[in-house]
Amino acid sequence: MDCIGFICEPEHPVFGAVAERLSARGFDVQFLRPGNPVAKADIDDLAALVNTTLRPESFSALRYADRAGIETWNGFLPTTALSCRLVALHGLEHVGCQVPAVWFEKPDQDYIARTRYSWDGMPANSDEGDFYQARVREEPVEYKYFAVNDGRETHLRAIQVRSEVSGLDHVISEETVEVTLAARVRELLDRFGARALCVEFVESEEGFYAQGVDPAPGFTGTGMERRVADSIASLTTIGA
Repeated sequence: MDCIGFICEPEHPVFGAVAERLSARGFDVQFLRPGNPVAKADIDDLAALVNTTLRPESFSALRYADRAGIETWNGFLPTTALSCRLVALHGLEHVGCQVPAVWFEKPDQDYIARTRYSWDGMPANSDEGDFYQARVREEPVEYKYFAVNDGRETHLRAIQVRSEVSGLDHVISEETVEVTLAARVRELLDRFGARALCVEFVESEEGFYAQGVDPAPGFTGTGMERRVADSIASLTTIGA
């Protein structure tokens, strides 16, 4: 029986349900606690490794799995590369997205302070960052485009969210996928060899700006559990 390892809390609202779907299809599922080092012996017994968090322990596990020839979702390269905010912005720009201006010293115009890497979260001091990104729009509403490839095609879902003071997002509604944005998200996923990602857009008078990439999306509010399960299953001999 193929065993799939999830670096994930078993209670995760989406990946917990995905694991149940995979179990029902005949897979053995093993949960690996986020933040804990993953033993190489535990990875050696897997048919595939799924990561859902941006933590150093996850990166080490993905790197070992990739080198050992064990299928990963996503792999070490796309996860770490797209976790670098500046690399992600550069990639978005190269696939045709408008991206906000960036400075390494505080500009005279309105900005958002950023850390270099997604795993560092937001700056402890909201006025001090590793770099500064132009604030495109004041209203805290974003359009998140989730993409997942099931081994045959890439599926897209767009939702509108409002950022809360707590740092969590409140899903407002499902949105109609804008064809041009969807094509650029698909191209980004293909260029980095990723299986899944999320691109955050904001809308201004000049159109949509892509302001970030999540290479370990949680898929909350998307209703894509079956698509995600299909994608993970396709990594293994059972799902191939």
